[in-house]
Amino acid sequence: VTDGETPSTEWSPGRMRRDLRAIAHDLHADSVKVTGDGVERLTATAAEAAELGLNVWLEPALGDVPEREILDLLAERGRFAERLRRRGAGVHLSVGCEFVLYVPGIVPGANAQERIEHLLKGDFDPVLMARRLHRFTAKAASVGRSVFHGRLTYAAAQDEDVDWGLFDLVGVDYYGWFRDRNAYVRDLAALRRFGKPVAVMEFGCCTFEGAPEKGGMGWDVVDRGKEPPEIKGGLVRSERTQAAYLTDVLSAFESMGLYSAMAYTFV
Repeated sequence: VTDGETPSTEWSPGRMRRDLRAIAHDLHADSVKVTGDGVERLTATAAEAAELGLNVWLEPALGDVPEREILDLLAERGRFAERLRRRGAGVHLSVGCEFVLYVPGIVPGANAQERIEHLLKGDFDPVLMARRLHRFTAKAASVGRSVFHGRLTYAAAQDEDVDWGLFDLVGVDYYGWFRDRNAYVRDLAALRRFGKPVAVMEFGCCTFEGAPEKGGMGWDVVDRGKEPPEIKGGLVRSERTQAAYLTDVLSAFESMGLYSAMAYTFV
């Protein structure tokens, strides 16, 4: 739930309602994750989803700003999530997403793109990163608990070292790097060692041939250094590729009886 990068993707109340009806009635989903940085957009979307009878996973996501602003947004939206929950809606609260990328000061870099580059190059101190991640995650969990009394989780990157004792559910953004079904099961089965239900907070791939091989870096085919941004190389659009990947991964998830899984993203 963002203001969008183009007129065709910008948020509007009418479009939001159409999208949620499609999720509920055409896709027959029972849950939707509402994530983003706009207070009014998050509120309106979560309320509409609850009205449609969907289970709402609310995740405030604000990056590249001071920690205090991130935690303030979490507290504000957590209070709203609690109001929805008390009115009878099915609501989970995620305290955030992939803090190593989006919270300043955990990994070197002025923004998420620079932090990704440092991580890919190994240009960071893993011990210091873990210490800073644990510190901020504990703060976020404390804020979430103080305002929301339903089930709490966090959308971790696959390699993040998280203290899951702070949460009710283990949450992970899972991009399988074009492995086979058995590998998906092995990856996720390892998360059961924490003794809590496992939720896949994001999964999926982009819509071009070869996208599954790129895993969570499929978005990097766009050259955002140009104005307007351009697609790199001669990619072939393929929604069939995306659909086949989603079907394969969902089959693995279903075989494991995961608590929840949410495809990223519905636009």
